[in-house]
Amino acid sequence: MERVTLEDATFLSYDRYGSGPPLILIHGALTDHQTNWPAVKDLFGQRFTVYAVARRGRGETTAPLERSLEDEFGDIAALIQSVGQPAFVLGHSGGAHFALGGTAARPELVSKLVLYEPPVVDAVMTILPKLEDPARREDWEGFVRTFLLEAVRLPTPFLDAMKSLPIWAAMVADAPATWADLRALALHKYNLARFAVLEMPVLFLVGSESPREGYHMTDAISAVLPNSQVVELQGQGHIAQQLAPQMFVDTVSKFLLD
Repeated sequence: MERVTLEDATFLSYDRYGSGPPLILIHGALTDHQTNWPAVKDLFGQRFTVYAVARRGRGETTAPLERSLEDEFGDIAALIQSVGQPAFVLGHSGGAHFALGGTAARPELVSKLVLYEPPVVDAVMTILPKLEDPARREDWEGFVRTFLLEAVRLPTPFLDAMKSLPIWAAMVADAPATWADLRALALHKYNLARFAVLEMPVLFLVGSESPREGYHMTDAISAVLPNSQVVELQGQGHIAQQLAPQMFVDTVSKFLLD
């Protein structure tokens, strides 16, 4: 992994691969720089030089688990600056919040921005009390199960099937870092007006099968951005990058490269 030194002398780590214009990928909860992007890694690598971020608590990133969203905005801004030329930025789920905040810190270095279903903060605050008990007991499997059932609204048969897949162990391993993510998000005081100055083109991706109202902040954020559009991924939900990788990459690439 490669590293960017942060202001407090800790590190933000990332994987770099592919060739072409720079594209920064920012993962969300229960995933990391590897587990969120395996289905699209080669496809993106054929078109872009990819910087796949390992956020706090993942990879070789040495920053502490306890943090605020502003801390993570600064992490992404540091990576954007380190690229050395204007970059594209893509954030998925919770990573979309960090993509937006990091871009707002260095807007002159971001050519275009893609945000895929940033979650509603109120929804995070609703799920938090249900996660406190398994987190306190360090029952990380129970934590993942509760999160997928209550926050992602994954049907129980799908969740049970996931337990036999390699991704299950990866999600359980990521659960402590995700717990810190959710607490930071719940404490954040959003001022959407701060993003009204972002003039670069912004693409919002939404799954046609995702519950929209009360689930993600696409409409609220896009309403304050002067140059945004919303594209619906037909037949998909919250993880099209894993279930429909070609559709996902083609949609993103068309927006970024046109």
